[in-house]
Amino acid sequence: MTRQRVVARALRINCVRIGVISDTHGLLRREAVDALQGVDLIIHAGDVGSPDLLDALRRIAPVEAVRGNVDRAPWATLLPASAVVPLDSFTAYVLHDLATLDLDPAAAGFDIVIFGHSHRAEIRTSNAVVYLNPGSAGPRRFSLPITVARIDITSGGPRIRIVDLSAEDGRLT
Repeated sequence: MTRQRVVARALRINCVRIGVISDTHGLLRREAVDALQGVDLIIHAGDVGSPDLLDALRRIAPVEAVRGNVDRAPWATLLPASAVVPLDSFTAYVLHDLATLDLDPAAAGFDIVIFGHSHRAEIRTSNAVVYLNPGSAGPRRFSLPITVARIDITSGGPRIRIVDLSAEDGRLT
């Protein structure tokens, strides 16, 4: 099923559910899989680490993924450095490292910028654009929590939240 058909189906039930994940570095935790269940689309903001990880995510929902700085193997050349992803009446611009953003998201008409790289989950707004970093769902780095994000779009607008997965260190193979 294509992303457009998934979003159209979700709109008929008045809610589009998007899972956002980043910095997996080849590790797909069972907790991340559980947190992404029921989404209509998964966005991976780079540092995927393995094509098998994308295949596992595709068993949950269609996936839009961008290449991160650790994605250097031949399979990763198929991933774009950035992507424009329509989400109902909103448009997301996805890239891995926010420091490489080379456009004005508000002027370009983007409602949300999704990024990773820092491993720090954050949601902030600047110039009417939401900036979302889902944090890292892969190997623990520093003392940061293990997180993903969820975006639920309803007629009332988007609801964005960070989901903390750090209580367990399980794996899914």
